[in-house]
Amino acid sequence: MKLKAVFFILVIVTYASCSKSSSSAGGTGGGSGGGGGGNGTVDCSAIAKSFSANIQPIISSRCAISGCHGAGSVNGPGELTTYQQIFNARSQIRPAVSSGLMPQGSSLTQAQINTIICWIDSGAPNN
Repeated sequence: MKLKAVFFILVIVTYASCSKSSSSAGGTGGGSGGGGGGNGTVDCSAIAKSFSANIQPIISSRCAISGCHGAGSVNGPGELTTYQQIFNARSQIRPAVSSGLMPQGSSLTQAQINTIICWIDSGAPNN
């Protein structure tokens, strides 16, 4: 019985350490106010949407790293090291980034979140 209680507590602690509160999403409280966050819309008219110039640097430095979505990863959508992998995972990336769940262990700025959302919403072009 004592072993079950310890296991239960361990599961709760593990779950809590793997989730992030929405207040860490870019420092804006994670809500849909302020031009992004949540699953709300973002005004993309003035946001650059280039994969090579804007998206790839964010994904490479914050997501495609060892222990997350680097080479050989089986986490979530798996590796996010190439355009095709990122394109194929875009329907999983958008809600995870906009809600502040990803990247785990750190946060994106609201500008980075908006850039990813706008790129995906514009069809995720390889440009």
